[in-house]
Amino acid sequence: MDSTSVVRAVVRDRVEVALTGPDPAVLRIGLLLPLSGALGLTGPSGLMAAALAATELTAAGGVLGRPVQLVLVDAGRAPVEVAAEATALVGLVDAFVGFHTSDVHRALEVALGGLVPYIFTPPHEGGGRRAGVVLLGDSPTRQLAPAVRWLVARRGARRWALVGSDYIWPRAVHQAATGIVRGLGAQVVSRRLVPFPGSGIDAEAIVAGLARERVDAVLLSLVGRDLAQFNRAFAASPLAQRVVRLSGSLEENGLLAAGGDDTGELYAAMRSFAGQGDERRMALAERHHTLFGDQAPVLDAYAEACYDGVHLAAALASTRSLTAALAQSATAALLTSGDRRPWSAAPLGPPRAGTFLARATGLDLTVITSLP
Repeated sequence: MDSTSVVRAVVRDRVEVALTGPDPAVLRIGLLLPLSGALGLTGPSGLMAAALAATELTAAGGVLGRPVQLVLVDAGRAPVEVAAEATALVGLVDAFVGFHTSDVHRALEVALGGLVPYIFTPPHEGGGRRAGVVLLGDSPTRQLAPAVRWLVARRGARRWALVGSDYIWPRAVHQAATGIVRGLGAQVVSRRLVPFPGSGIDAEAIVAGLARERVDAVLLSLVGRDLAQFNRAFAASPLAQRVVRLSGSLEENGLLAAGGDDTGELYAAMRSFAGQGDERRMALAERHHTLFGDQAPVLDAYAEACYDGVHLAAALASTRSLTAALAQSATAALLTSGDRRPWSAAPLGPPRAGTFLARATGLDLTVITSLP
């Protein structure tokens, strides 16, 4: 069975679902992924990972005897469009799982909060959420503080610039990073937010500005195409060999879009990387390869989190906690109790915690240390 057939076996068309109505014999998960827009290059990886999880759950006998189906929504469009399409599925799906930009996330929170569980899987901007909204990723401080600390100590990064896209998550990153950098006795010398979404950024002009400011480190919260464009321009500049770059959104698809990087000074802080080689990641890669073969998109950190999100929704359903009222407290219990029974259909168990720091080496992100 090829990858297209695998996806077709578990993904249901949303129009068909709307016409046929609810099906209590099936566990249906609305899958919110960026198939277009700035993060569109990461969407196919997330779809494959979610399909892998749904296939595993169904093969294990389903969730309380219910096979798992995915109902796909393109979350790469304008927030109001995504929220309207997701709202139309309320009552037809048991939960939503996905990753997308945080402006879409906030629109979905307003639309879905209190109505149906919604598991948001990537790094996020922090703060509280409405009932039913579960955050599986890390806040800016949790994700980036250990990496900044490592680079200040090991690479002597003292003069920092903050460059991000102008929406919720990068603004939160800038606010948190300012405190982190200053707390380490270093200095934030500039902050830039570029229009988002847009038709592209003037990466060369940004790089020229960084040269004038004599920075020795750049914290990047650009995303998708803009991040790739900036990294291409930076790698071709005189700054490339001496200025550290750190990103909380760079994964293998984004590195490939940038054409790779051989400067030795581009770092990423994420929960996982494709080639890190620990037991869980190797087992996931093997299962992914067995089902989809060599031609499938790379299994990046966003995809692994999406895989975990589908399994989390199933674990909540298996404990009859997949409701807006119970999802947050039940998730906290599932992730801290050590009870493996709700994860019996998840071959890899619950999601991993912690962050890794990786360095770009050509087209790969090579883990150099785990971060506390």
